[in-house]
Formats: sequence, structure tokens, C-alpha cells
Amino acid sequence: MRMFLLLLPLVLLLSAVETQGISVVDLSALREIKNSLTDITSSSPNAFFTSWDFTAPDPCSSFAGITCSLFIPKRVTTLTLGTGLSDSPGLAGILSPAISNLSELTQLVLFTGIVTGPIPDQIGTLKKLSVISLTNNRLTGSIPTSIFTLPNLHTLDLSHNQLTGTIPGSISQLSSLKVVVLGSNKISGEIPILPTELLHLDLSNNELSGMLPRKSRMPLTLRYLSVSGNRLWGPLSVLESLSELVYLDLSMNRFSGTIPSSLFRSTLSSMYLQRNNLTGRVPQPPLSSPAATVYGPGSTVDLSHNSLTGELTNTLAGVETLFLNNNRFTGAVPKDYVESVYSGNTRTLYLQHNYIAEFPVKEGLPLPDSVALCLSYNCMVPPVPVGFMACPASAGGQISRPVNQCSAFNTSMA
Repeated sequence: MRMFLLLLPLVLLLSAVETQGISVVDLSALREIKNSLTDITSSSPNAFFTSWDFTAPDPCSSFAGITCSLFIPKRVTTLTLGTGLSDSPGLAGILSPAISNLSELTQLVLFTGIVTGPIPDQIGTLKKLSVISLTNNRLTGSIPTSIFTLPNLHTLDLSHNQLTGTIPGSISQLSSLKVVVLGSNKISGEIPILPTELLHLDLSNNELSGMLPRKSRMPLTLRYLSVSGNRLWGPLSVLESLSELVYLDLSMNRFSGTIPSSLFRSTLSSMYLQRNNLTGRVPQPPLSSPAATVYGPGSTVDLSHNSLTGELTNTLAGVETLFLNNNRFTGAVPKDYVESVYSGNTRTLYLQHNYIAEFPVKEGLPLPDSVALCLSYNCMVPPVPVGFMACPASAGGQISRPVNQCSAFNTSMA
């Protein structure tokens, strides 16, 4: 009897481990996960589940998409479902709640496919998860609130699904969360208070409404912010303190008011504010540090389809791709813009559908072949022949504005 009691711990340990060395619990969970999913093209030699042979001597080394801990019983630490290859249509089926039995899991990834149904609420029990990436599928329902209790969560990417509901306010409590990508869903409601150390936020192409969080509640660490294609409104003054931004996309919303001068800086090299209700002028470069607005290769600024007014300043000269069309700009285009175009530094400059009166080109100087310049429908005859301009179809066929429009507009602006 005493010998049996001494051997009991060993018996219990062996009962928890199959001959493959992997935990019985994890192996059972993997079997349930496989039963709930299938390769869309299961006959393909590149089908994902081809390697999931549950009689294999070591699933940890033979199963595609998993890695395990080193010690026996081996535990699954990362699970990647699907190949992610461009020629693979991915997986179909649903996500099994059995994923929650993989209690040592740190990364959960689902590649592009047609997986449907809700995200299992039980995922919130996986306290070691640092990455959840379930993108480009057909997941439905709301985002489980349990996800926003995961203390080690660093990256949450649920983009390109059919998720509904709101973003839980408890997201603000996740101090480890750095990357949130929820774009291209059907998420509604307002943007909640965000984690203070967030670096990357993409909420584009949803059904969000309301204003951006107040200035005091915006993470000062943000480097990437995209909320394009929503129903957001209000002023942009809340962005003045975000000095770390390098990418900003607020396009296709209902934002109004002036653009903060602090957003016109070369470190914010990608700025998309088109199709809003913005007013005011493009500010002058700061006298204290004019180099702060010297844009370089790869820079893009899109302010088109707003109600911006006044004469252009030198602030945006040198931007490689610059869209200022469909506003109410007047006067002469500064020579710095013209020189940047003819030197090839600015490769795209759209100024059509404004009230500009002059684009001071040098006679006989050819436009570089690599440049797309559009000056149509302004208060001038374009100095560059129409055949040499690269206007989009949306610019229309009229070369200049009617004289009465220009005189009436200039009178109203005087």
C-alpha cells in the first residue's frame, strides 16, 4: 500500500501525458479545433490540416501551425490556423470554444478564410495571450468583453470581419495593449477611453459616431491613427498633443473646424483628411523651426474635398503626393510648389476645382514625365497644356471656371 502511494504521483503524471509527449488536454483541444474547421480546398496538397495526424509520434513537431513548450508534458504555446499563402483560400467552419483549453497559449492567429460565427467568449480565460489576430474572415457578433480582461494582451487584430456591437470601455484598463486593429467591421457607438500606452489604432470603415476622445484621454504615444470611413464629427483640436504621430487618416467623416497647425510637420509624413467639412487656411511654416515642415520622399498629404480657403503657403511644398483639389484656395501658387514639381520632388499635385489664379511656370520648361499635375477648373487658363496634365476623370472636361464664378467668389471673400 505504501509503495502504491509513493508511485501514485508518477501514475498521475503519466496519465496526463500521451505517448507523443503532448498534454492530453491540449491534444483533445486540437482535435476539437480540427473538427470545427476544414480546409476550403481539402484535396489540395497544400491544405493546412494535411499534417494534423493524431497518430503521429510528436504532434508538436509535425502539426502545421503550432509550437509547444520544451518540457513534458508539452503545452501548445502558439496556434496559427491556416497557411497564410496567397494561393490558399483558407479555412471554413467555426472557432471552437475548446481553444480555451490551451491554457499556455500566448499567440492565436487565424489567416484569411471564410470562418463564420462568433468569437468564443472563453478565449478570455487564456491569461497568457499576448497576440490575437483573427482577420479577413466572416466572424459575427460582438467582441467578447472577456478579451479586454487579458492582462498580457499586446496586439488585437480582428479586422475585415462582420463584427457588430461597441468597443467595450474596459479596453482602457489594458496597460499592455499596444496595437488595436478593428477596421472593416460593423462596429458602432463612440470611441471609448483608450489605453495610455497605445501605439497603433485602426478603427477604419466601421459605423462609429460621436467625437474623438478628449485631448486628456488620447494616448500621447500614438504613432498610427486611422478612423476613416465612419460617422465621426467635431473639431480636430484633440490631436494637437499627439506629437508622435507618423500616420493619420481621418478621411470620409464629418470633422469640422480648422486643421491644427501642429499637424503640418514632416514627421507626420502621411496625413489623410479628405472628404470632411474642414475650413480655414493652411498655416505658414513656423518661424522658429521652418525645417519642421520640410517633407521628403514618400510623404503624402490629402486635404481634398473640404472647404479650405485663402492663398496657399509654402508649408506643403515638397510633399511627394499632394491632393489639394476641391477646396476654395485662391491667389497664386507659391513658386516653391512649382519648383518642387519641376524638380521631381513632388510627383503628384492635384489643384483642380479651386479658385487659383496663377501657377507660375517657366516658359519652355518641360514637365517631368513622372509628374501627375492637374490644374483644371480654376480661375485661370492652365499654363501647362491640357494634354500634358494628368487629371483624373472626376476633374471633368472644363479647363477653367466661368468668369462669373471667379469674380463672385473673390468679391465674397474680400
